[in-house]
Amino acid sequence: MTAHAELARYGKILPSAPTNPTNPTTHIDRPRPGDGPLLWRLARDSRTLDLNSAYSYLLWCRDFAGTSAVARDASGRAVGFVSGYLRPDSPGTLLVWQIAVDASARGLGIAGALLDGLSARVAAEHGLSSLETTISPGNLASERLFASYAARHGATLTREVLFTAEEFPDGGHAPEVLHRIGPLHF
Repeated sequence: MTAHAELARYGKILPSAPTNPTNPTTHIDRPRPGDGPLLWRLARDSRTLDLNSAYSYLLWCRDFAGTSAVARDASGRAVGFVSGYLRPDSPGTLLVWQIAVDASARGLGIAGALLDGLSARVAAEHGLSSLETTISPGNLASERLFASYAARHGATLTREVLFTAEEFPDGGHAPEVLHRIGPLHF
């Protein structure tokens, strides 16, 4: 499947929550700076992501919109996001920094659609050979999400500790395990 076909498949419309019949579709697109506060709230409400400053989400939506995506419900409200960037020393590698879906929209495949739509868009615009993310041990939902992504794309998933708990200055952070998925073919 070409990157454009995959974007058409995953990057456009998804079914919405069956509990909200007034919201029949979810649309995946690029974030805008005005989405920053909503993305900050989604990260905060996830209770699993490291919460960054509200300012950082505003900047992210401006400076890294091309390598990030937001899921919007029928009213245009952000119900999920994925933030990422192309690694400067490996421009064919998309590092997924954070991904979150509002509690009201979980279980609908939005996180997978965000990853598929974003990676198809990045592949079409820049080329993409691999995807990386870090996951703290015990975050089973994220581990399943990225294992499923690797399986859908016929890619190998490898894991190694990227940062140990001792490397974090606050002393209260779990290690971060690097999940590397590739090679990817679009």
